[in-house]
Amino acid sequence: MRALRDKFKPNSDLTQTTRWSELYGSAEGFGITRLADSLEKPVVVIANDSRRMKLLQEEIAFFIRDHSTAPLLSLSDWECLPYDVVSPQPEVISDRLRTLAQIPHLERGILLSTVPALMQRLPPSEYISGHSFFLETGQIVDPENLRIRLQEAGYLAVSQVLCQGEYAIRGGVIDIYPMGSSEPFRLDLFGNQLETIRLFDPTSQRSSETRSSIELLPGREYPTDRDAINRFRANFRRQFEGDPQKHLVYREISKGNLPAGLDCFWPLFYSQTDTLFEHLPCNATWILDKDFRDSVDKHWAAIADRHTLACLVPERLPLPPEQLYAAPAEIIQRLDDEVKIVLGTEEHEQSERPIPGTFWVEPRSSEPYQAVIKHLQHTRYKTLLAFESLGRQDIINEVLRGRDMCPTEVDGWIEFSNKAGPHLATTTCRIERGAVFQDLGLEVITETQIFGERATHTSRRTASSRNPESIIQSLAELKVDDPVVHEDHGVGRYRGLKIMRILEHESELMVVDYQGDDKLYVPILNLHLVSRYLGGDPETAPLHKLGSEQWARVKDRAAKRTRDTAAELLEIQAIRASRAGATLAIPTQEYSKFVSTFVHEETPDQITAMEDVLNDLVSDRPMDRLVCGDVGFGKTEIALRAAFVAVHNGKQVALLVPTTLLAQQHFDTFLDRFSNQPVSIRCVSRLQTNKEVEKTLDSLRNASLDIVIGTHRLLQPDVSFKDLGLLIIDEEHRFGVRQKEHIKKLRQVVDILTLTATPIPRTLNFTMTGVRDISLIATPPEQRVAIKTFIRIKHDGLIREACLREINRGGQVFFLHNQVRSIERVRDELQILVPEATIGIAHGQMPESELEVVMRNFQQQRFNLMVCSTIIESGIDIPNANTILIDRADRLGLAQLHQIRGRVGRSHRQAFAYLLIPDEIAITKNATKRLDAIASLEGLGAGFALASHDLEIRGAGELLGEEQSGTIDDIGFSLYADYLNRAIRDLSKLPTDTKFTLDEQTRTEVDLNLPILFPDSYLPDVHTRLLLYKRIASAETTEDLYDLQLETLDRFGLLPEVAKSVFAISDIKLTATSLGIEKIQLGDNGGVVRFSEHTALDPILLVGLIESSDGEIHMRGPYTLNIIASLPLPQDKITYIKHLLATLRGDP
Repeated sequence: MRALRDKFKPNSDLTQTTRWSELYGSAEGFGITRLADSLEKPVVVIANDSRRMKLLQEEIAFFIRDHSTAPLLSLSDWECLPYDVVSPQPEVISDRLRTLAQIPHLERGILLSTVPALMQRLPPSEYISGHSFFLETGQIVDPENLRIRLQEAGYLAVSQVLCQGEYAIRGGVIDIYPMGSSEPFRLDLFGNQLETIRLFDPTSQRSSETRSSIELLPGREYPTDRDAINRFRANFRRQFEGDPQKHLVYREISKGNLPAGLDCFWPLFYSQTDTLFEHLPCNATWILDKDFRDSVDKHWAAIADRHTLACLVPERLPLPPEQLYAAPAEIIQRLDDEVKIVLGTEEHEQSERPIPGTFWVEPRSSEPYQAVIKHLQHTRYKTLLAFESLGRQDIINEVLRGRDMCPTEVDGWIEFSNKAGPHLATTTCRIERGAVFQDLGLEVITETQIFGERATHTSRRTASSRNPESIIQSLAELKVDDPVVHEDHGVGRYRGLKIMRILEHESELMVVDYQGDDKLYVPILNLHLVSRYLGGDPETAPLHKLGSEQWARVKDRAAKRTRDTAAELLEIQAIRASRAGATLAIPTQEYSKFVSTFVHEETPDQITAMEDVLNDLVSDRPMDRLVCGDVGFGKTEIALRAAFVAVHNGKQVALLVPTTLLAQQHFDTFLDRFSNQPVSIRCVSRLQTNKEVEKTLDSLRNASLDIVIGTHRLLQPDVSFKDLGLLIIDEEHRFGVRQKEHIKKLRQVVDILTLTATPIPRTLNFTMTGVRDISLIATPPEQRVAIKTFIRIKHDGLIREACLREINRGGQVFFLHNQVRSIERVRDELQILVPEATIGIAHGQMPESELEVVMRNFQQQRFNLMVCSTIIESGIDIPNANTILIDRADRLGLAQLHQIRGRVGRSHRQAFAYLLIPDEIAITKNATKRLDAIASLEGLGAGFALASHDLEIRGAGELLGEEQSGTIDDIGFSLYADYLNRAIRDLSKLPTDTKFTLDEQTRTEVDLNLPILFPDSYLPDVHTRLLLYKRIASAETTEDLYDLQLETLDRFGLLPEVAKSVFAISDIKLTATSLGIEKIQLGDNGGVVRFSEHTALDPILLVGLIESSDGEIHMRGPYTLNIIASLPLPQDKITYIKHLLATLRGDP
């Protein structure tokens, strides 16, 4: 390797194309950094694709000395295929706009981009600066003018800001998530003066630190003001013949709307477009990736192919490629006059040979740490060991110190490489490739070199704060005309919120229609009594009649049934509690090493779930924990670690799965993860012969087998264990009634860990009652993108385009056709339609051995399109398959659709799911609801929400059994769960022979003759008001209420006087309920306070209140206080009653 100091010193004569060779590993990134440091002009690096760009970006960030004087920018492409049916992700556009805004100011530093991004045409260079503006504190801001400006800039008005490019204006509070920003901002106006600018968390909606100013970039890469729309319409008419009104995009744009698919027409908003060359300073030095010209030609060919495909689809109207992309000839011509360097080092990363002169570990080595130690004992270089996780860094430090090597922990390359730097050091950073710098006497060894795989980092998302109970009981998805349940009056239909005058003041109430045109007006502070009705078809919900005995009888019947269910649950719980579980010990050092072999970085939710499981295992109470996480969110790793702990404590582990394919999938995973452990693992399924199964069962009996993975065969009577310590169940709801009964018996004696992606509501129910513990994994892995889901009428052009989109980017496709008798015909039709594809078939009627071969071949990418049945529902993990077409999706259940859709989207690539139907008219109303639900819930981690939808669509009987379903159909799932909770709580306190009746909680009515509402001018969005009312009414403590008040002030601004009474009366109501007060009524001249017969009030405090009142308060009957006092002002009433309640509570 030539001396680096000679290669990278400044060279003013660098005017021709120069080739850099012999730069192995991360020396490429180091070389680029050294060159940029030596030049007083920008360096532009064009990688062949996004993976190469990210690789170089990590290396440059690692080696760069000063980000402030030599910034590192990156410009990706849209990260979707040319002429794609979906728009690019807002995050991608946001990053691109930020970079495009910074490029004109790039006097020196590095810009990284890709061949696709270089070829993609860009807005005119003056567009970003001309459509950006600043806001700073003290500035005069007119909310209406700002709204118009944001709308014309392409920002989207929403009720709650969650993503880049969104804004919400609520009086004097304005939320904006600027493009180019990693965080949203909240603007507080005092009059029209911008008083404060604060960051806020889009998840909690709470604000934090302040800023003095913010920059607002345009919301899109094209303008959307009236002039731009007129320009678009004129260009559209010139571009395409015929009547433009026939085309949806033209019609919607003419109305001022921005329809889906508009991004494919963006050049029509401009008179001319630019490329990256026009945006950059003219003196830049260009570094081109190896085989740059081939990459340009290949991308242009892909663009042309995609254009041809788009032309075949009806109603698609693609622009010519030259309008959207720069052709190869244009790119090469523009580069001819530029200073260029070409990376020309021979590739070693994909070969079996080590990079010359670098550290090398044989693939899948069982002793990677020993290889490191041996290398360090013989190397002549100062060595930096770079790890991507703190866990692996800690382990290597511990291993090296055990060998009398003393590594120093450093911040990174700069600290390590200076003259006073340590001889041996470790650090944490994102870098995949190592390198040897012979002339510097330094080397870098990375985690990837040691272990052969790199950790996949989590996204910036924090741990999920969601819990199953709030998801089920919230009114977040409530729409007008949906059925609701009022605990006192039964099932009615929600008709919205209405402001009504009550006596002298206005209050807002929820309107609920009942049988016979009866209406109920529910005060907003009683919304804790109202929940969504889930239990059957909303169209046929059993509406009750107000004032009749019908609802009372229904509630009484529900109380009896929930008592029986509660008794059964408590019996299981009592048996488990009486049989102390085996207390396991965590083998700390061995466990840490096992964890370090996990190739991904744990998400926050994974860490929390694992801590929960470990705490269960070391306790003396048998574990019964449900780990719920969407497909691909890391549940299996939880099971692996739990199994490791159990086996190291001498216990046997059984993993029970519903299908043969899933058994084989888990078997392969366990074999891989335990490959370096003295642990025996076998599988029991239809893939094994009877002789093999018998051998496995014998091994279980004599304890020579540690872990067994199998289907329901493990639940047969002839299966016994010597010392079963842990039972792991994957997707328990897919087992039959008999299997579940057997599992119920096991639950009483062993630790149980259940994994599920779509929990059935009964499982949710049990976790809510506390009989089972739950850990929710809702944080997706980094770069995991929500699956784009489309409901489409089946069409050959659509199928061909969808398949070729995936195949042309090197991916694989599932085509699900769930009729075995015609599956081969469908395969033949697809082969004619997509001759470019190699096609295989998989279905449940194939011999198990043949099915296994097909699955393995697909996994190993020996064919790229699989025609299959629902057998792929679970047990298939193929990250390279990211498109699925589901034929007759209307015939599949919601949970089934969710599982099937989860077969794709298991990598960083955008995944697509097409729900194909014959005709919208030909499918049932329930099928339409299922498809709409699965399409709307395409966000990551949607399993819990789908469980509630499934209960609503399928009814309770199919999911929970007929006995419970009758009760749920009568009163709804939310109220059923509440009754069951109360029954379990109360039964656990009663002797076994005591008759149980449902405990009716004290209901407190507070009437202070005050307005109770959030005015429309303060909070204009009705649904947001409804949710806030519900949360206030459901607050259980004064601390909860105070926190809600702070949140409201933060999100919506200072409370109007009428809104203050909402919180004040809620606070009074909480205190009154705790004292057993049924009613408080107070007017200008006094009122009454009535106690419940069961009040626990201290009589001495009551007497003291009366005696100290100077005759204002006296008893009227045994349970009523009469008050005579002049209270003309609203605050007088609030202050008076709060003082009265504080006295009765004994506050000092």
